[in-house]
Amino acid sequence: MDLEFLSGLKTPAETKIAMLIMDGLGGLPRQPGGKTELETARTPNLDRLAEHSSLGLTQPVGPGITAGSGPGHLAIFGYDPIQYQIGRGALEALGVDFDLCPHDVAARGNFCSVDANGIITDRRAGRLPTAESQKLIELLRTIQIENTQFFVEPVMEHRFVFVMRGEGLADALSETDPLKTGVPELPVRPLQRKSDKAAQCANYFIAQARKLLADQELANSILLRGFASLPSVPQYADIFGLKAAAIAISGMYRGVARMVGMTVLDVVGETISDEFASLEKHWSEYDFFYLHIKKTDTCGERGDFDGKVAAIEEVDAQIPRLMALDPDVVIVGGDHSSPAVLRSHSWHPVPLLLYSHFVRPDGLPEFGERTCQKGSLGVIPATQVMPLALANAGRLAKYGA
Repeated sequence: MDLEFLSGLKTPAETKIAMLIMDGLGGLPRQPGGKTELETARTPNLDRLAEHSSLGLTQPVGPGITAGSGPGHLAIFGYDPIQYQIGRGALEALGVDFDLCPHDVAARGNFCSVDANGIITDRRAGRLPTAESQKLIELLRTIQIENTQFFVEPVMEHRFVFVMRGEGLADALSETDPLKTGVPELPVRPLQRKSDKAAQCANYFIAQARKLLADQELANSILLRGFASLPSVPQYADIFGLKAAAIAISGMYRGVARMVGMTVLDVVGETISDEFASLEKHWSEYDFFYLHIKKTDTCGERGDFDGKVAAIEEVDAQIPRLMALDPDVVIVGGDHSSPAVLRSHSWHPVPLLLYSHFVRPDGLPEFGERTCQKGSLGVIPATQVMPLALANAGRLAKYGA
């Protein structure tokens, strides 16, 4: 939906919206005809809520299109993910509170493992502990080149942010991560002539990093992807009239929330319960909350079906804490599907629950893919979730006479 059009309909109200996003929520059965991770999970609280809600499924980008986390989140936030294409590097940089300047070029970095022939054996270097990663980042920070500044910032585990700052840089660059093992790393290539200098600088940084990391047992090289500069994106307060807050632990999701103008709240701890504690602490201060759960996606991408089930059950146990706050609107969904059987993101529509005092409840007995297929919302573009939430919160005026 056109954001300028939607902005023209916004109207103030004393109502609160809670958006709970379980990353990679959608799944598939282990065996044909079986239950998905969400259907397998014991979720009495979500099931009870579903009975009084409207259910459906969302398409983050379009039928058959597998969405990355960035496009998936932009869509559920109400932005057309094709119109607003934002690279992961910029999101990661904002997510670690890096002061990204308009002409900087940022990339998401991984420490990785390669063999003596330069063949990738582990794209995540055994998921290097954060403390070990920090030591290696200090090495990378010693790399210098004339007329361009390099910045390296830690994220979590094997992940880091790489930023280039200088004259004549552009972000139209290919990635070095082939997204699989058993093959060599790729060089950075300029996709447009204006990116020649940036490609040269990035390749120089990578070559120097390999030399510095050569003696490391696991993390002996790096992979870079998602090169991006800071885009111009309409802000949440301007479009929707919302004072919005984000609760997320992982850097990228903090970054995408900050990019659209949400205040990113601190979380004391790293558990799902800790995130809900932050929600409770700040409930009186904002009228829109985005609460992100990463664990569901992590388990899906690892192929850990049972782990994803357990993560969903862990979220379900926190639902009474959310409902005790008496939100006017509750959205429960995901940014994309990550079936454990595929060990990756997928194109499958994502379960959606919309609760308010003004929905027409479907009366369906549980929150799962198959019940959501029967829901009154149908299969809708994820960009339509925010207009529905605003309408149910009494925050959209009538259109036309």
